[in-house]
Amino acid sequence: MSETQNTEYKQSWHDDYLKWICGFANALGGVLKIGVKDDGSITGLTDYKHLLEEIPNKSRDLMGVTIVVNRKTDNNKTYLEIHVPAYSVPISLRGRYYFRSGTTNLELTGNSLTEFLLRKFGKTWDDAIADNFSLDDISTDTIKHFKKLAADRLPGILSETDPKLILGKLNLMSKGKFKRAAVLLFAKNPQQFFLQAHVRIGKFISESDIVSSDIVEGNLFEQVEKSLDILTTKYLISSISYEGIHRREKLEYPYGALREALLNAIVHRSYLTTSAIQIRVYNNKLEILNEGELPEEISVQDLKREHLSKPRNPLIADIFYKSGFIESWGRGTIKIVQDCISGGLPEPDFDINGHLFRITFPKHITAENIDSETILAHDTKNDTENDTKNDTEKRLKTLLMIIGKDPTVSMKELAYRLSVSRITVVRDIEKLKKQGLITRIGPAKGGYWSVSK
Repeated sequence: MSETQNTEYKQSWHDDYLKWICGFANALGGVLKIGVKDDGSITGLTDYKHLLEEIPNKSRDLMGVTIVVNRKTDNNKTYLEIHVPAYSVPISLRGRYYFRSGTTNLELTGNSLTEFLLRKFGKTWDDAIADNFSLDDISTDTIKHFKKLAADRLPGILSETDPKLILGKLNLMSKGKFKRAAVLLFAKNPQQFFLQAHVRIGKFISESDIVSSDIVEGNLFEQVEKSLDILTTKYLISSISYEGIHRREKLEYPYGALREALLNAIVHRSYLTTSAIQIRVYNNKLEILNEGELPEEISVQDLKREHLSKPRNPLIADIFYKSGFIESWGRGTIKIVQDCISGGLPEPDFDINGHLFRITFPKHITAENIDSETILAHDTKNDTENDTKNDTEKRLKTLLMIIGKDPTVSMKELAYRLSVSRITVVRDIEKLKKQGLITRIGPAKGGYWSVSK
């Protein structure tokens, strides 16, 4: 059996392993097995008798943690099971804090330690008081906008005229002072108080080369609306089709999925860091990144199925819910996946790397959605840059033959059968189209190719 979130194996005991007991106590609890290899096989202990007394005593004296140490036998080999309960208060070992995350025992420092301590004492970052913030810093226009948005879920709010009374009823004040959530949501200039609270949008032609960018500031209501407006009008392409006389525009990524992903980033990001939310637009994908790891109870795999929601900033999440920005907690990521599938796109990828959470929206590269910028960006980095004219002509003839026999063949299949990249197939398709040798009939998905006679 391999190690898990709640189990750890050690072949022998060292006092340094008190860190693992501390980590379990600060997380969900767990079992530390001594005399067991990493693969779960029993190696046994010879000095277990004094450990039965020594380990619980040190745990109690150094951390105040009460544990249960049991002697176990397997095939005449003795090992110990140390059962560690989860503690509701923070536990430290010699002034240091440890936390069990997955199969790793982490030492908490800096922002991670601050968030951990806040959480243990039943507080969150957005619930703390904002110093030097007054009613004069509140945007009355945003208050009015929120009242209209929240009218369905907060009957009677339209009749409220006192901003301070409204924010008090929304639990955004404590003892006459405004909380940090009030600043981010309703301030005229929240960046005056929290400089890191903004969104960056960039157009990338590679992982390191950026061709344009925008910084979106303002309160969170303004950031959501401005970011989506800039993204859809400046950075993304909409395909145009007609149903009778009705013009239809379809964004290359589902608008609902992008909106939900941005709202998730705002609600779940860590505002303790100095980094901004990033939206990176590439030719073949779009990424939304924010700092803030997942709760220990939720894995990346859980995001694509029904799961509980534990917003890092619950006050912000509550206001977004009351304003109609989010419908229900725990289904946002599922909705993102469903919108992408309904739009004919691959499922988005969710990834957590350290403290950085990333959602990636891939898109199929076809002759219908590729643009000249993509071709130029890959022109010197493709797998046929050393092709001779004869090589290219042979490949084009083979391509024509394949399409003639199978008009519905996919770009992926063409790339596989020609042993080249998709971008090479796209470029070849464009050449054949310009020469009038092939024509696309119908949409990219569900259409077919027609070869000129």
